[in-house]
Amino acid sequence: MPSAYLCKMLSAQQNNIRNLSLSELVNYFAEMDEKKFRAKQVYEWLWQKHAGSFDAMTNISKDLRNKLADHFSLPALTINATQYSADGTVKSRFETFDHHFVEGVLIPTEERKTACVSSQIGCSLSCKFCATGKMERERNLTFDEIFDQVALINEQTERIYNKRLSNIVFMGMGEPLLNYNNVLKAIDKISAEDGLGMSPRRITVSTAGVAKMIRKLGDDKVRFKLALSLHAANDKKRHEIMPINDSNNIKSLIEALNYFYKQTKNEVTFEYILFRNFNDSQQDAEELVKIYRQVPADLVNIIEYNPIDGAAFAKPDEETIGAFMHYLDSHRVNARLRRSRGKDIDAACGQLANKDSF
Repeated sequence: MPSAYLCKMLSAQQNNIRNLSLSELVNYFAEMDEKKFRAKQVYEWLWQKHAGSFDAMTNISKDLRNKLADHFSLPALTINATQYSADGTVKSRFETFDHHFVEGVLIPTEERKTACVSSQIGCSLSCKFCATGKMERERNLTFDEIFDQVALINEQTERIYNKRLSNIVFMGMGEPLLNYNNVLKAIDKISAEDGLGMSPRRITVSTAGVAKMIRKLGDDKVRFKLALSLHAANDKKRHEIMPINDSNNIKSLIEALNYFYKQTKNEVTFEYILFRNFNDSQQDAEELVKIYRQVPADLVNIIEYNPIDGAAFAKPDEETIGAFMHYLDSHRVNARLRRSRGKDIDAACGQLANKDSF
């Protein structure tokens, strides 16, 4: 017999009104002898006005709202807690309908306002430098929960900065390509005119490297950008910090990325965290250049390491970072040093972990 908790979770998802398309909603209203335009009103509340409950749909009669509540669930994400960094970064802990927590971050700069969102509750990949990797993977986020993160962070952006989000990166908790269908469905809704209307070219999905699914992105002709979390430029070192490299080595990833580019013509970004005395030498830079030459990459993001509990890594000194960047530049690699934001609230790259001290 399934537990009461599992039954509740399955029921909420099966009856979730956001699983209905507009045409399905129209048919439902027709069966209830309700005017068709009511379906469009409800659909707008769900995807454009981001209603978190049926009661929030104020231009719908109370009787109709009660009928909707009787027939459907609306398991919307809510903000459980918020932290504000001295540099303007905002970290939010979101709570799911079944009482799990997941984190997302608003990263503001003068030029852009970026949402860093999660795709899973926890993670199964156990990357040694990542706080989320020390957690168990509880479950995948549904497409509407991913959408909710973006919508809620966009509301924060409008309230704090009087601007809309300009960019979205799937670089939060979890591996997006291990939640493939929900991530793509969420992006479709985020970029749809009857959703948030964001350009797919302003959305980046970051993967630790699942070659099979990178190829599937190519087959599906996705329009968003792809980033590979490389972090080491040879298999021996990459294996030490990223166990996924055992089944997805660098050669297989290079082949998958080239296939992805052939199918989509979308250039790839490499992400590379510098760790002191591990992957920060000139030889490491030389190996990184060789990989860069084999893939149609438009950028290498060199990332500062952000400390996490229980990890024996450290950030290189500025002289070492400068020498690494100079080597890349002198070999015509388009590289950018990405300074960390939100470190004081554990919101920087690799630090999301649902800490009790939130």
